[in-house]
Amino acid sequence: MAAVARKAGVGKATLSRRFPTREDLIAEVFADRMDAYAVAVARALADPDPWHGFTGFIHAVCAMQAADRGFAEVLTMTFPTSKALEERRAEAYHGFLELIARAKAAGHLRDDYTDQDMVILLMANAGVVAATGDAAPHTWRRLVGQMLRAYATPRAELPPLEPAPAPTALYRAMIRLTHPASGSDDDTNPTNGRRG
Repeated sequence: MAAVARKAGVGKATLSRRFPTREDLIAEVFADRMDAYAVAVARALADPDPWHGFTGFIHAVCAMQAADRGFAEVLTMTFPTSKALEERRAEAYHGFLELIARAKAAGHLRDDYTDQDMVILLMANAGVVAATGDAAPHTWRRLVGQMLRAYATPRAELPPLEPAPAPTALYRAMIRLTHPASGSDDDTNPTNGRRG
């Protein structure tokens, strides 16, 4: 709390009056993210096409994660001291379960899809976002598109697929991943004869 107060430019007593516990502060920080997640679920449930609602929701959540790498933590954390935040999270989660059931009932989502597949996708998406950075910033869209195709039944309309990133962009991302401090121009040229 002392470090947060220093960063915010206020005294610890001022911060403690506004947020009596560390959990109160965390809940406040995550409230807007939880609201965005709940709004995404509500929009998807309002879509008259269950498959379109499901795919739109998956894309929206992965886009939120790409914009804010800490977003996925909101979906897996609990906030025992914040009843309102816990209720919002539970409501959104149950909405997601309903999205799954509707898409399956419409015959467009595979029967073996579970809510745990969303966790797996968020883990994979986090890795892609972190690895590609600004070298190939839209690569996560390709991953999500391919995964949505994997979740679809043969009769489902497949969502559009983002073009694959250029080989040079992926090469830059691989160099960035394996050599984070590297940034020299010759590292971005896949034909320079360097290996590794």
